[in-house]
Amino acid sequence: MKEFVISEARVETAVIVGLITPQQNERKTNEYLDELEFLAETAGAKVVQRFTQRVNGPSSVTYVGSGKLQEIKKYIEESEDDGPSPQPLPCREGSDHPSTDKSSASSGEKHSTPLPHGEGQGGGSPVGMVIFDDELTAKQIRNIEKELQVKILDRTSLILDIFAMRAQTAAAKTQVELAQYKYMLPRLTRLWTHLERQRGGSVGLRGPGETQLEMDQRIIRNRMALLKQRLADIDTQKRTQRQGRGRLIRVALVGYTNVGKSTLMNLLSKSDVFAENKLFATLDTTVRKVIIDNLPFLLSDTVGFIRKLPTDLVDSFKSTLDEVREADLLVHVVDISHPDFEEQIRVVEKTLAGLGCADKPSLLLFNKIDAYTWVEKDADDLTPPSRENISLEEMMRTWMARMNDDCFFVSARQKTNLAELRQVLYKRVRELHVQKYPYNDFLFETYEDTPLES
Repeated sequence: MKEFVISEARVETAVIVGLITPQQNERKTNEYLDELEFLAETAGAKVVQRFTQRVNGPSSVTYVGSGKLQEIKKYIEESEDDGPSPQPLPCREGSDHPSTDKSSASSGEKHSTPLPHGEGQGGGSPVGMVIFDDELTAKQIRNIEKELQVKILDRTSLILDIFAMRAQTAAAKTQVELAQYKYMLPRLTRLWTHLERQRGGSVGLRGPGETQLEMDQRIIRNRMALLKQRLADIDTQKRTQRQGRGRLIRVALVGYTNVGKSTLMNLLSKSDVFAENKLFATLDTTVRKVIIDNLPFLLSDTVGFIRKLPTDLVDSFKSTLDEVREADLLVHVVDISHPDFEEQIRVVEKTLAGLGCADKPSLLLFNKIDAYTWVEKDADDLTPPSRENISLEEMMRTWMARMNDDCFFVSARQKTNLAELRQVLYKRVRELHVQKYPYNDFLFETYEDTPLES
């Protein structure tokens, strides 16, 4: 069967859709959509418009209300015109909504929002796909696709698409393919339509369409069983490799995606691990031997986490995440320049807790201090300061100051505080090494300051 690994990325035009709910306010929705746009750009799509709707919860039929769906449809139809780029719909926050979705209008819905990097369609390119910020069911995909007549994706399928594009090794390709089959299996219903028509009744009249569906499901289940066995073999090989690494402390770089883990890996280990300013640049765990002063240890770069990470993906990447489980020290890398870095910390901690690594010794490493920005408040502004009004020095004196040696600030790009980071790592790794290997196998003596015997 053909593997779902993308060999060539095509630039397609897309719009993104999210919901504002009581559990997810407007600010949070916009942050999620910013991340979704970054995901789409990483996959090779150009986002030209975003739509939001204020509702109590997603519709089980079409995710958004009927009025909002018609608004998206109108925008897509306008993008197909040969004339100039369609202007954003006149509906704006605080204005009357002409659609028939009464529930949306009465709840103060925020409507389509033009993106700052492009006006309208940016050259009149027709919209080829609509990407939703949450995972869609088979029923929702079918109904939305029937109405909009374009490709429909959700956050999960987009992440799987990026993983398929980034996969290089046999292990990564196998893990991604297994996750894609898990995602596809419950969504096969009505995928085959050329044989679905049959006579009335049910007994003794099982039609070819249903037979084809069952055949597809059986093929996928057999393929999944084969992939699981292949992953078990890969896991056995990696376990053997880990056993042959000797008595060395293992340090794992963990964190949200695109926070600079691979760049730090290159600086600390003097290696050439692939690093790029895109999401999920690293899929395969890379392990390098690092020596600081007289202390060698193993440093591993792991796959980044993200909000709403598909469960199937976590299950498929268990063998890769074993490096995290077996690490003696976790270095949690955080992008302090991100406006919502505290939630990213919580997402990573929640994922680590799900892996059973919440109690491991850890170091919180704030990266990208060179990119940190803040806005000073006016002297006559008496409103409470917001997150954007706090300088880096003030930020360091908050809850971070109470972490003492468990918190550190660096800039991998500018190589700021890297010498101090090496000293902190040396201290932490040495403590763990003495506890785990009391016979001190690798802590060789240094002779730089030892006077020569006469």
